[in-house]
This record gives sequence, structure tokens and C-alpha cells, in this order.
Amino acid sequence: MKKLLFLLSFTALSASDEMGALLFNGNCTTCHFELKEVSAPAMITVQERYKKAFGKKEDFVKYLSEWVANPNPETSIMQDAIKKHGVMPHLGYEKEVIEDIAAYIYDTDFTKQH
Repeated sequence: MKKLLFLLSFTALSASDEMGALLFNGNCTTCHFELKEVSAPAMITVQERYKKAFGKKEDFVKYLSEWVANPNPETSIMQDAIKKHGVMPHLGYEKEVIEDIAAYIYDTDFTKQH
């Protein structure tokens, strides 16, 4: 029974990771390159700033998800990016989608993606 629970947990975790990667690559990389700043901050920079402000994954995902759902320059922790690129547009994604993407951003080592 324990082996089955572990396998189910691992499969669910892998599926969640894959979904986050799919959602990230299908939506965010239009503007956010992983390591290079072009029309928006590099995702590694976003990850570093948010991890510095919110060390716990739960807090990171909550704040980043809420901000992406309702981009507001006054609540951004990346004022320099807003000055350079403007405010991120409102994307209208469902809360769960944004949370999956935020969790993927927290967990991913973008330096090993290439």
C-alpha cells in the first residue's frame, strides 16, 4: 500500500511539474525569456527577486499569482522592470493556471534549461 501511495504521489507531482512547464512555455516565454531580458525581465531575474522576497514556496506562489492575476505597478516588487518595460498586461488566466506557472517558476533551475 505504501509503495502505491508513493507511486501515485510521484506521478501526480510529475504531472503537475509537466503541466507547469507546458503552461509556462506556452504562455510566458512570449515576453519572458529564461535567461535573457528582451521585452520583459528574464525569468531567472523574476525568480531571484521573488525568492528573495518570499522564501517559502507557498508565499512565493501566492504573491506572484495574485500579482499576475492583477498586475499593479504599486504592488510590484520589480519597480525597475516596470520603469523599463511597463506593467505586465492583464492576461485573464484562471487562478489555478497562474498558480501552476508560479510553482513551476519557483522550482525550476533556469540555468540548466539550455
